[in-house]
Amino acid sequence: MSARHQIETVLRDYLDGLYRCDTVLLAQVFHPDALYATAVGNELGVLSMPEYFGVVAQRDPPARAGAQRKERILSIDIAGPETAMVKLECRFFQKDYVDFLTLIRIDGRWQIIAKIFHYETSA
Repeated sequence: MSARHQIETVLRDYLDGLYRCDTVLLAQVFHPDALYATAVGNELGVLSMPEYFGVVAQRDPPARAGAQRKERILSIDIAGPETAMVKLECRFFQKDYVDFLTLIRIDGRWQIIAKIFHYETSA
């Protein structure tokens, strides 16, 4: 299986995990030491993976409400056999997100090591 196909599988699991608020699935795609960060309104927000999963676990899953999925992979840049960068768009909870995901390949599998994102409230 090509690196691109493996990364696309991670992205599908990532988006499915967000849609279902499935922290077990998200824990499979994120490295345990991954960085989660955003800057909104000049405020830096950084969470550890346990903190992030706690937030996700308390959400009402969009899947439960049958919310329409809106997701688009804008780019996958593979820098080498162990490093890649993904840019994608998605909509959850009346917010439009642009995610920059950095992935690393460790022990033969791709994992998200950093999630840096921006969002705007949807109409």
